[in-house]
Amino acid sequence: MEFVDFKVDGPVCLITMNRPDKRNAVHRPMAEELRQAFERFQGDEQLRVAVLNGAGGHFCAGADLGAISDPELRNELDPEGAGAGPMGPTRLALSKPLIAAINGYAVAGGLELALMADMRVADEDACFGVFCRRWGVPLIDGGTVRLPRIVGMGRALDMILTGRPVHAQEALAMGMVNRLAPPQGALDVALELAQQIAGFPQQCMLADRASAYAQWDLPLAQALCNEGAKGMPMVTAEGQFGAANFVQGAGRHGHFKAKE
Repeated sequence: MEFVDFKVDGPVCLITMNRPDKRNAVHRPMAEELRQAFERFQGDEQLRVAVLNGAGGHFCAGADLGAISDPELRNELDPEGAGAGPMGPTRLALSKPLIAAINGYAVAGGLELALMADMRVADEDACFGVFCRRWGVPLIDGGTVRLPRIVGMGRALDMILTGRPVHAQEALAMGMVNRLAPPQGALDVALELAQQIAGFPQQCMLADRASAYAQWDLPLAQALCNEGAKGMPMVTAEGQFGAANFVQGAGRHGHFKAKE
């Protein structure tokens, strides 16, 4: 692929947006490569966690507005909002964790790519925002859906209506960012976190993750039943083994070591 790099380190893959001369702004060829990268991650049973980042000092500046006038480069939009997201992977429903490692700007469509992730790790000097507000370009890659679910309606509308920049410390305070790292440190933190998550018993972790997402679409009683129905088999599949390890001395006092 020309605009997206895909690297594998054991159970973790690193997907890097690699168009640094455009602050990783996405045109149609790059969007197609991004979707291919995520489909590769989703389809590979050996890969447990993906990390998404941007090359050259920025995460992603959104859609490449300079490509709109070029039919070979602009993203084609479905008038019904169906099909692939214009940024590439934003309408995929991943069944495995994704972590975004954010440096520089994650704005407009770049913000929407970051919001796809289960967790976001950001450099202390990173900046988020609906910068496309200035140009009359709407959020059509999940921004109006995922942002309110992550930070709440009030904070989401503040960002959506004003388009103002939100810096990393504020993003952490509102819950949009999960971890802060020193400048140029987000990727290392995200990769370490990815390896940690990949090392947990996977069936249990994935069942809990799926239940957390499914509950948005269900009434409370049904969501609780769904949680129990999907989780109970994991007690036999992985929980009994883990409980036996605890009884034998592992994990005491909240430690993550195999033995104390």
